[in-house]
Amino acid sequence: MSQPKGYVDPEYLRAMRNLLNHIKQRSYGLMQIQPGHKVLDLGCGPGTDTIPLAPMVGVNGQVIGADYDEAMIAAAVLSAEQADVNTWVMHQCVDARSLPFETDYFDSCRSERLFQHLLNPAPALSEMTRVTKPGGWVVVADTDWGSLSTDSDEIDIERRLARFLAESSLHNGYSGRKLYRLFKQQNLTDISFEVFPVATPCYSLARQATQAERIEQQALKAGVVTAKELQRWQASLEQADSEGVYFGSVNLMMFAGRKN
Repeated sequence: MSQPKGYVDPEYLRAMRNLLNHIKQRSYGLMQIQPGHKVLDLGCGPGTDTIPLAPMVGVNGQVIGADYDEAMIAAAVLSAEQADVNTWVMHQCVDARSLPFETDYFDSCRSERLFQHLLNPAPALSEMTRVTKPGGWVVVADTDWGSLSTDSDEIDIERRLARFLAESSLHNGYSGRKLYRLFKQQNLTDISFEVFPVATPCYSLARQATQAERIEQQALKAGVVTAKELQRWQASLEQADSEGVYFGSVNLMMFAGRKN
């Protein structure tokens, strides 16, 4: 199976779990989960969120993790078995644009950092809304890669690389800022939104989180930067790291809305 722009593997998603845990926990709270609820995690990856959701719904509830990628689903199934929650936590391959679930089936649905990979996320949100019960909550968190910022005197190179990441290495790199419009178009009510800055002074973590090695090489191949500029850019960041002054950040947007 060919992979989309910006594809990351299960190991990457697990590595990001601790960095984004506070955002994940907030999304669970916005879903207003009760014991016995049925919940959907769309774009579930290797079960990073379905396993923590399991005790919230309990053995009388149901958690379904859905993802298009077979390798992710296989990893998620294994995680559920290892956590001994596989009797009420299931995972399956799906097309986010056409979910194989009944209308009004779930008490709440969530998605996190999926829409940035979709050329057109509107059908996915429409499907999330369709399968949610009236009065249930739809919660989506996604990144606005246009907000990516790295402290550097090489401002021109920094901006070019940030824009390349948002516009060329992902299908929908500005997905976070589009969520309000998408939620309104679905006629969801009681819409709320929060902005979460994700910042770090750790250079190695920032490079891992932004897939910097891959992005830089793609930008070099595309002619966005020259080899000399890329060398200068990397040297400046390595110097900042050695002096203990590296700093980078990006914003995630989280929206919640209730189905009529």
